[in-house]
Amino acid sequence: MKAFLMYPDRDLDLQQELPPEGEDLIRDLELEVLFGAMADGDPFLLEVARKAMLASLHDDVEAVLHRQHIVADCLANAAVVRALYGVATAAVEGRKKHFFGVLSHYPIVILHDAIELLQMFVGHIGQLKAIADEHAGQFRSEGFCTLFALLRREFGEAYFAEIEDHLAELRFRKGVLLSAGLGKGNKASGYVVRRTPPRRQRWWERLFARKPPAYVFRIADRDEAGANALSQLQGRGINLVANALAQSTDHVLSFFEMLRAELAFYVGCLNLHQRLAERGAGVVLPTPWPAGARRRSFSGLYDACLALSMERRVVGNAANADGKRLVIVTGANQGGKSSFLRSIGLAQLMMQSGMFVAAQAFEGELCDGLFTHYKREEDATLRSGKLDEELGRMNRIVDRLRPNSMLLCNESFAATNEREGSEIARQIVGALLEKRVRIFFVTHLYQFAHECHVRRHDDALFLRAERRADGTRTFRLIEGEPLATSFGQDLYRRIFEDEAACASA
Repeated sequence: MKAFLMYPDRDLDLQQELPPEGEDLIRDLELEVLFGAMADGDPFLLEVARKAMLASLHDDVEAVLHRQHIVADCLANAAVVRALYGVATAAVEGRKKHFFGVLSHYPIVILHDAIELLQMFVGHIGQLKAIADEHAGQFRSEGFCTLFALLRREFGEAYFAEIEDHLAELRFRKGVLLSAGLGKGNKASGYVVRRTPPRRQRWWERLFARKPPAYVFRIADRDEAGANALSQLQGRGINLVANALAQSTDHVLSFFEMLRAELAFYVGCLNLHQRLAERGAGVVLPTPWPAGARRRSFSGLYDACLALSMERRVVGNAANADGKRLVIVTGANQGGKSSFLRSIGLAQLMMQSGMFVAAQAFEGELCDGLFTHYKREEDATLRSGKLDEELGRMNRIVDRLRPNSMLLCNESFAATNEREGSEIARQIVGALLEKRVRIFFVTHLYQFAHECHVRRHDDALFLRAERRADGTRTFRLIEGEPLATSFGQDLYRRIFEDEAACASA
C-alpha cells in the first residue's frame, strides 16, 4: 500500500542525504525558526520538515502542484488531517510496545507477537477506514482522494471478518495440526501446518462418530526433555507461518510509517499556518512555473521568519521581475534589504515544497538548486582573511551551480575596497548570468551596481530601500537606480544624538 501524499508516483525518502548547500540555507535564511514553527516542539515533525523542504529543490511542477492541492485540502479540513496523523502515529508508536524480533529464534514467540501486532494494526486500519467513510467527500486533491478510495475499496466488512477468522485460528487454541514426511535417515521433513477441520457436528455425533486411526502419546508432567522436543517439533511446524505473518506485519507497519511521515509534513504546514495567522500574517498558494520560464512577480511578500520572531506583522514588498535574470538591491542601511532577500529565498523554498508562501500574491519559476552567499565573520583561526573566505566559498558554490539555479548574495565581496570588490562581483555575476543562473544581489558596491544599471538595464531589475526625506526607513523596496550613498550618516546621527541626549539627561 502506498500513501502518495508527497509525490504522485513515489514515496517520500527520509533517508536521502540533504544537499551540500543545506547548512548554508538553514543559517542564512534562518530556517530553524521556520522549522521550529512547523514542528511545534515535536522532534519527528522537525526532522520531516527539514528533510522534505530541503530535498524538494529539484522537484518539478507536477510534484509541486500535487502537494499544493493537498495543502489546500489540509487547510480546509485541519481537524481531519490531524486525526489521520494521530492514527498513524498511534500505530507506529504502538509497535514499540512489542518485543517482536528480540526472541526471533523462537517461532512461537514470533507468531504470538505478530498476531498481537497485526490485531492492533487492524484496529488502526479500521479507524482510518471510518475517517475515510465519513469525510472523503470533503476532500478534492488527487492525493487524498486516492488514499481514501484505497481505504474504502480494500478494507470492507468482509476483509475485517476474514482477518479476524485467520487471527483466531492462528492462535491455535485447539492445538497445532501438523503434517510431515520422512527425509534422509528417516528424519521428519516438509513440515506443514494444517487447518483444523471445522466442527459442525452435534455433540452426540462427535461422541459416537468413527474417528480416523491415530497414534497418541502423552508426555509426563516432569519430562522436560520430552516437553522441549515437542516444543521444537511445534516450532518447526509453525516456523513458516510465523515468518509469513511477521512479513505481513512489517508490510503493514511500513505503510503506517510512510503515512505518518508524509502526513507529518502537512501537519507542519498547519502548525505554521496557525502561527502566522495568530500574528495577522497572510499566506497564499503560489503559481509555480517550470524552470527557465523567467517568471517572477509578487505582492505583499514578507519574511516569514521575521514575522515569527517579532510576533507581529512585518512590511511586505511588491515587484515584477518577469524576464529578469538579475535583481540588484541597494539603498539605505537598515532599510529592509536583507529581510527582503531572505523573503525571496524562503518563498522559493516554500513554493518548491508545495507549501503556501508568505505573501498576498506570488508566482515564479522553479529553480534547480538554491544557494546563498552571505557575508561571514572573519576566520577565527586567522588562516585566511574575509575576502579569501568569501572567494573560497563562492568557488565551492560555483562548482555546484547548474543552469536555472538561484543564487542569493548578501553584501558579497564587501571585505575589500570598492573598486576591487566591484570588479570581482562584476566578473562573477557576468559569468553566472551566461550560464542561466538567476541572481538576487544585495550590495553597497555602488560602482558594481551602477555599471550593471548601465550595461544590463534590460536584463536586470533594480530595487532600492526606501528612505524618506527625514531619514525614516519604511522597510519597503521601490524600483530605482542605485545611489552613491547608503545614508550611513542617518545611523551615525541617530546613535550619537541618542547618546548625547542620554548623557545630558
